[in-house]
Amino acid sequence: MTSNATSSTRKNNANIIFITTTALMTAVICILGPLSIPIGPVPISLTNLAIYFTMYILDTKRGTIAYLIYLLLGLVGLPVFSGFSAGPQKLFGPTGGYLIGFIPMALVIGLIVDRFYKKRVICVIAMEAATWICYLLGTAWLMFSAQMSFKAALFAGVIPFIVEDLIKMIIAAIAGPVLRDRLRRFTSLTA
Repeated sequence: MTSNATSSTRKNNANIIFITTTALMTAVICILGPLSIPIGPVPISLTNLAIYFTMYILDTKRGTIAYLIYLLLGLVGLPVFSGFSAGPQKLFGPTGGYLIGFIPMALVIGLIVDRFYKKRVICVIAMEAATWICYLLGTAWLMFSAQMSFKAALFAGVIPFIVEDLIKMIIAAIAGPVLRDRLRRFTSLTA
């Protein structure tokens, strides 16, 4: 009986930690996501930085869920997308492909970071590769929605962001393992 009670308590604590950390990182994405600098049809945004950190701090499943919740919150009208925008028109607008592209980006990053989170170079390479998935999906949608050539869409939605995105990846690779270890240590104490 005591064994079952202990097992049940651990399971409840694990569920609480799962929900709390997922909600916390969703909130971080919601706070950083709207902050942007308009430089053309695609603004400089902190959404991808928030996703990089989320995938370090959480695992693949919780990190992806956190981003999907963020996406749903924006779709129902909370102003959490870049420039404090929201709604389905944002998803179907010129930058909608990047918002959708963040989903496979998060999955790929999560799969690598879960396994190699202390190997910073591998993680930066994985973040770079995963970000190119987002770039390609976003560029394809930008071409379609804004009726641009591939080259014009690439120069509007990718080229201006390569260096600043790499800086975000390096920041996440430096701070991410530390944050992940601290969260794991804290949650193991409370579980």
